[in-house]
Amino acid sequence: MLYIIGTPIGNLSDISFRAIETLKSVDVILCEDTRVSRKLLNHYEISKPTISLHQHTTDDKTKSLLEKYENIAYISDAGTPGISDPGGKLVELAVEADHEIVTIPGASAIISALSVSGLPTDKFTFLGFMPRRGQTKVLEFIQNAQYTTCFYESPHRILKTLEALKPFVSSERKVVIGRELTKKFETVYRGSLEDVLEQVKPKGEFVVIIEKVKK
Repeated sequence: MLYIIGTPIGNLSDISFRAIETLKSVDVILCEDTRVSRKLLNHYEISKPTISLHQHTTDDKTKSLLEKYENIAYISDAGTPGISDPGGKLVELAVEADHEIVTIPGASAIISALSVSGLPTDKFTFLGFMPRRGQTKVLEFIQNAQYTTCFYESPHRILKTLEALKPFVSSERKVVIGRELTKKFETVYRGSLEDVLEQVKPKGEFVVIIEKVKK
């Protein structure tokens, strides 16, 4: 059995009872980064063996882990596994090997940000992390987006990315940025692109949400 378990995106209290019970019951916990996950596991006194499984883990190693252990949990550094992290590949290989897979829902930065954005969320497009190469095509997509559009960005690139958006996002469109969601310095910036550029402090992790094109 492979359990895909959502974990907190900042506040350690944002985890379900079911997630904790499952983490305590499995044979092994696969982690995006064992050092990051250890903080959460220690907090809840979970002493199961951990093994790192990241973007550079080979398919052969992943397959061998699936074969070796009967009950496995996978947790990413933060949030819901498989959403912009190596969990997606793990699940793909588990499906191919006909393993039973169970989801244990938890926090998600993108859903958390959308829920407080005040923008339409009946339909939205999630772009993952803004790419460093081929960015123009993504910016052109945002320029003509028919639905609310959102993506992740790092503190080192947030200001540069917002500057790059200027020619593609008109001042009439609303922009919402969630910074350090659920953490001590959680901040939500709202306004036009120019407004949020003046407000944003480039520290922490960011979710950027842009209103659809106004007709």
